[in-house]
Amino acid sequence: MKTHPLPRIASTCLMRPPMRLRGWLWYCVAAWLALSSWASWAAAAPSAAAAGNNEVVVIPVAGAISPASADFITRSLIRAANERAQLAVIELDTPGGLDISMRQIIKAILASPVPVAAFIAPGGARAASAGTYIVYASHIAAMAPGTNLGAATPIQLGAPGLAAPEPKRPNESGKGAASAPATDSQSTETRKQIGDAAAYIRGLAQLRGRNADWAEHAVREAVSLSANEALDQHVVDLIARDLPELLVKLDGRIVETATGPHRLATSHARVVTLEPDWRSHFLAVVTNPNVALILLTIGMYGLFFEFANPGFVLPGVAGAICLLVGLFALQLLPISYTGLALIFLGLAFLIAEAFLPTFGTLGFGGIVAFAAGALMLIDTDQPGYGIPLPTIAALSAAGAVLVFFASSFAFRARRRPVVTGGEALVGSVGEIIDAALVPADGEAQGASVGWARVHGERWRVRAAAPLVAGAAVRVTGRQGLTLDVVAAEEPQQRGVSP
Repeated sequence: MKTHPLPRIASTCLMRPPMRLRGWLWYCVAAWLALSSWASWAAAAPSAAAAGNNEVVVIPVAGAISPASADFITRSLIRAANERAQLAVIELDTPGGLDISMRQIIKAILASPVPVAAFIAPGGARAASAGTYIVYASHIAAMAPGTNLGAATPIQLGAPGLAAPEPKRPNESGKGAASAPATDSQSTETRKQIGDAAAYIRGLAQLRGRNADWAEHAVREAVSLSANEALDQHVVDLIARDLPELLVKLDGRIVETATGPHRLATSHARVVTLEPDWRSHFLAVVTNPNVALILLTIGMYGLFFEFANPGFVLPGVAGAICLLVGLFALQLLPISYTGLALIFLGLAFLIAEAFLPTFGTLGFGGIVAFAAGALMLIDTDQPGYGIPLPTIAALSAAGAVLVFFASSFAFRARRRPVVTGGEALVGSVGEIIDAALVPADGEAQGASVGWARVHGERWRVRAAAPLVAGAAVRVTGRQGLTLDVVAAEEPQQRGVSP
């Protein structure tokens, strides 16, 4: 059967369009893609330009430089880079902080594609110790009148008890007091730390073109400067009364960053102030040494109660969470691993005291080890990072009381009579329900055998004296399925089971 050729030709043309038609289709697709790309770029370009021309990100930092503040500054600089802000201003008011957190902040500043200005905020703020390093690392350093910076000597990070050098005022030449030679009282480790810190801040000063000699004296001699003195000695770039004045003075300045030079246009910039979020607040709480130690202690005791009472669930869950959060906090802090090992050893001794009859030896040793470990745990003398003695005493006393009660409960449990198993029958009182005066085969001559009800159960009993039905008997022993009994007092006086 023949078919008409037109439908076949039409279908062929639809499936395989002619060469000229296919060329026009490609031109249309390419034009559409180009128009779409241009529209997307045109829509994104104004917002990017607006962000790059009109936004200044302000990052307020008050208090000690800690893991929480380091995380906050690092994430804020990343956000400023993602939003193409033209400037990030770190408003500083800090007495110093941890070396590891300071170096994390400086690494973020050095790698930032957005210019960073460190501004020692008005109102009597300061940038001491770690704050001085951050100021030197920033692309722009500014101070408000009435503020100061310096005293950058690293507070001892290893051997407790060594005081930092006394602060000295710079001499008339502006270079500070001469560096005193190292004394025998300074340990080799301390001299190495001071030398490393001096080289670090000198490198930052040379990178930013600031006074490197004074920076080194700030580390070795703990000298400090006011705002006017810092400007005169080229430690900072400018002085501004407040943030609007700072932005006006920075307008038109060219700043060299990791991605190249940037010209600032900040006189009419839109200011966006970032505030710490829940993550920063959480880190600030858990990285408190007191909180970290308490979480560690709760975690150990929670796991102990879970292992002692399997299936209770709640102590195990809470203990595991507290232990992991405490360990997370400790890995962010400068800790002594010897102190941490002593804390775990002390807690292990306190837990073992509840199971072993050591008459308080393990418990006392555990308290001593726990207290010594808590004193040694935080390996820095920075203000706010030590564990106070009242906290250590309270945790030690709480552990001692807990172990005392656990030991007393265990001791009383050992002294209680057995209430289950065959041993629980000894001493029980029963009633004869059937007696035989003639002993059964294999029984000793003169012995009486019969049946009695003990604990509601029917038992075969044996006694040296004759047994009478209804008489009360007391179980004295057990041999297999036969109980040895003797005559007992009246059932109503002994609480005989019916």
